[in-house]
Amino acid sequence: MGLLSGLLDNAGNVSKEKIKEEYDFLFAKDETVLAAYKLVRDSFIFTDKRLILLDIQGITGKKVEALSIPYRSITRFAVETAGHFDLEAELKIWLSGTENPIEKKFNRSVNIYEVQSILAGAIAD
Repeated sequence: MGLLSGLLDNAGNVSKEKIKEEYDFLFAKDETVLAAYKLVRDSFIFTDKRLILLDIQGITGKKVEALSIPYRSITRFAVETAGHFDLEAELKIWLSGTENPIEKKFNRSVNIYEVQSILAGAIAD
């Protein structure tokens, strides 16, 4: 992920192995990481059981909020592809009991259709 994409708050791919190693304490014993994406400091992780949103807080980044969203709580989602002049694709996820979606932007290196496929498969199960 390039510095410019990071500064613009766009997410880029992160290796599943790196995420599993760095945040091993978050995962259940038999939980598998399907895909992970990282913003400048924050990350979001798709596993076979849930979606985990990591919010790194504070100047030192030692404080971490991990929001765990079971896939059954996702009522709908939308993806918007990047255009010719648009630098990013966008993902919106609506949760049951909430009016506003969670919104994340992806740089061009991310295959937004892969993200959509992961969500579609997880919600269907």
